[in-house]
Amino acid sequence: MPGGAFGAMLVVMALMFVMGLFLDFIEIIFVVVPIVGPILLGMELHPVWFGVMIAINLQTSFLTPPFGFALFYLRGVAPASVTTMDIYRGIIPFVLIQIVGLCIVAYWLGLATWLPEIFWIVPTYFDPALAGYIFIP
Repeated sequence: MPGGAFGAMLVVMALMFVMGLFLDFIEIIFVVVPIVGPILLGMELHPVWFGVMIAINLQTSFLTPPFGFALFYLRGVAPASVTTMDIYRGIIPFVLIQIVGLCIVAYWLGLATWLPEIFWIVPTYFDPALAGYIFIP
């Protein structure tokens, strides 16, 4: 694919966004991730970053009509004076903010990976003489 790993990831994110317009996030995960996950991870993409990118993209699908669950929830609690079209127009800035956030996380991989790397479990072994675990740096 032209563009290497970046081009493949861009195509997958665009496909997931379009699928989010019509499908629930569970169906997208069950269909897309088993197919493209091993391929993209084989291109040496960071697995945590890949998962965060998918999560942000799928969260956007909660706000996109015509199937956005969050829109139906909002319609249920909004007063009668607020129309469904008002809700649809109102979510446009939030979808744009999430797309910008997705682009920022795509550009700065460290935003998604710094915290898991801090809490990454260091390999240990049990030393009976010390009656405790020794951390191997």
